[in-house]
Amino acid sequence: MINFRAIFAIIAYRLREFFSEYQYSLLAPITVNILFVLVFLTLENYYSILIDSKSFVYFIAPGLIIMLVAQESYDIPSVALINMKQIGSFDDWLLAPISRIEILFSLLISSILIGFIIAIINFFIFSLLIDIQIYNYLFFSYYLTIVIIFFSCLGCFVGILFSTWDTQSTFSNFFVTPVNFLSGTFFSINYLPDNFKFILQYNPYYYVVSFFRDCFNDEFNFNFYSNLYILIFIVISLIFTAFIYFKGYKIIK
Repeated sequence: MINFRAIFAIIAYRLREFFSEYQYSLLAPITVNILFVLVFLTLENYYSILIDSKSFVYFIAPGLIIMLVAQESYDIPSVALINMKQIGSFDDWLLAPISRIEILFSLLISSILIGFIIAIINFFIFSLLIDIQIYNYLFFSYYLTIVIIFFSCLGCFVGILFSTWDTQSTFSNFFVTPVNFLSGTFFSINYLPDNFKFILQYNPYYYVVSFFRDCFNDEFNFNFYSNLYILIFIVISLIFTAFIYFKGYKIIK
């Protein structure tokens, strides 16, 4: 039987911890994104940069939002789990009447709520600086949820299998950051040489970023096969992470 009370308790705890450490979890990453926008606004005013016949800042703003959400979705569960392992409080979760799968989904749900909070605040601030508008709220929420689930699964995977900050930062520096920067966040695939386009054509995260950016345009083109490819990739990531939690008896004390 599902222990909803324990799940709600973990979600409430994670949200309370997120807001209590708002200087690091909210203000710091949002400030970095604001600096990105201000720098690119200055460059655009000097050089009149356009991408796909659109303002450069308007093009990268959705990418900045989803990049920040992805990074925080990875950091929040991985940092929390490793920190609890090091101070020994994670044993209390394991002794509680809640399964490891329920712990995983509690972390994922809390990450989804936090990710939406970060995205909405970012969008509100960006709307004060540039002319940006969401035209498709349904797909905006859908692709944002997909990003949060994937990177939260990665964070939960790292947090449950490893116990050192070096490993957490290694995954962040050598996987999360490169994936964000090399998935069309700051550029269009049309400007890549043909020899390098395959990097994005087989990258499901590129399509997520691209479709998420389309939510800010008045015309949204839904591609069934690309979205099926994305969905399969996300489901595999979720199943794999759930399997690690379910069969982690030799890893978790």
